[in-house]
Amino acid sequence: MSAAAARKRKIFVLDTNVILHDSSCIYQFEENNLVLPITVIEELDRFKKGNDSLNFHAREFVRELDRLSGDDLFNGGVPIGPHHGNISIKLDTEFHRDLAFNFNPHKPDHRILNTAYQLSRQSGGQQVILVSKDVNLRMKAKAIGIVAQDYKSDEVKDISTLYCGWRVEEHIDEEVIRAMYASPFQADAGSIRVKEAFVPNEYIIMKNIRKSALAVYNPIADAVERVDKVPAYGIMPRNAEQTFAINALMNPEIRLVTLSGKAGTGKTLLALAAALETRKNYRQIYMARPVVPLSNKDIGFLPGDIKSKLGPYMQPLFDNLGVIQHQFSTADQKSRRIRELLDEEKLVISPLAYIRGRSLVNIYFIVDEAQNLTPHEVKTIITRAGDGTKLVFTGDIYQIDHPYLNSHANGLSYLIDRMKGQKLYAHVNLTKGERSELAALASDLL
Repeated sequence: MSAAAARKRKIFVLDTNVILHDSSCIYQFEENNLVLPITVIEELDRFKKGNDSLNFHAREFVRELDRLSGDDLFNGGVPIGPHHGNISIKLDTEFHRDLAFNFNPHKPDHRILNTAYQLSRQSGGQQVILVSKDVNLRMKAKAIGIVAQDYKSDEVKDISTLYCGWRVEEHIDEEVIRAMYASPFQADAGSIRVKEAFVPNEYIIMKNIRKSALAVYNPIADAVERVDKVPAYGIMPRNAEQTFAINALMNPEIRLVTLSGKAGTGKTLLALAAALETRKNYRQIYMARPVVPLSNKDIGFLPGDIKSKLGPYMQPLFDNLGVIQHQFSTADQKSRRIRELLDEEKLVISPLAYIRGRSLVNIYFIVDEAQNLTPHEVKTIITRAGDGTKLVFTGDIYQIDHPYLNSHANGLSYLIDRMKGQKLYAHVNLTKGERSELAALASDLL
């Protein structure tokens, strides 16, 4: 490679949180060179043991690094592979005097910052960029003249255009809507004049001056079929969006469903009700959610055994189950059946971390608060799905508790963006709050 071509290559300095977010991140920087401060290797060593996704990424990355380097030393770096640059480890050097007054040299983030700063002084014209999921570290880097970027390889570019899963079509011919109410309750998709082509399993509110109908595009039949308002285990949908959601949740041909929307729109309640309604088709109903502590209160600070610690995080799922159960008297068979399912562990509510090692075969699997998962975690869950399993992800992409995720870069947004158009997938964005008038007001104004 010529000297001019080498100078065009950038040098990316990776923070530890990038690796813990995506263990395959080193393959996302094209032909540019990567530098790992030795502090990053030290921090990864602390994360190697455990069953969480962070521990998985730490182990996977270290193994991959060992495979790339083999028996060679990191002098000058080792090639990552075809059409990629080199990766090298940079040992700590004396803290630069420009930084010493403002930054504590014993803090790992500041040692990473020092490595990037030293490299920028020695790069010979190559641009040095610090890549971190930590916005505070990025601000510090920019303050000392270092270009700093977020890791965005799995980010949805424009959240405002994220797939909604349903749309309103006005000025539909009356004959088409009439066909929706006449057996076989469908119309040929090609005969309907619409602004854009239908997406597989997309829901439609069809209107004209006098009539309307709720419908869904069936990609297998290439037809638009009527969607009826039906209850799920006693829960009756209160609006068109909830009607669409129940249709997707109870359709055995749709194996993957995502429901998004603000608090109070009924995402979790509808998913659980649909699971109970269709329980005979599945070996088990499994509800899980990631344990993401609020206000930096780690689970270890809570008193009691593991069951007591996890109780507060799982309580919202039990609350939704209680809403369904309290529709019936204690003597009602449907109420008794819920208790039996819990006692027989046919209905299980558990932290998401506990599914590791489980075989997800013939299970109705609901993942709540999916916006707090990384794209890699979502992929890991879906790739574990066996025969007969239906996966449902629910969440609000604007209400994220994870410190390194946002509305653009989280597992739920990523899943909606990537799965649009697949025949096994349906999505519904719920916009109308149905919990209470007060809850809807607070969600909109506060």
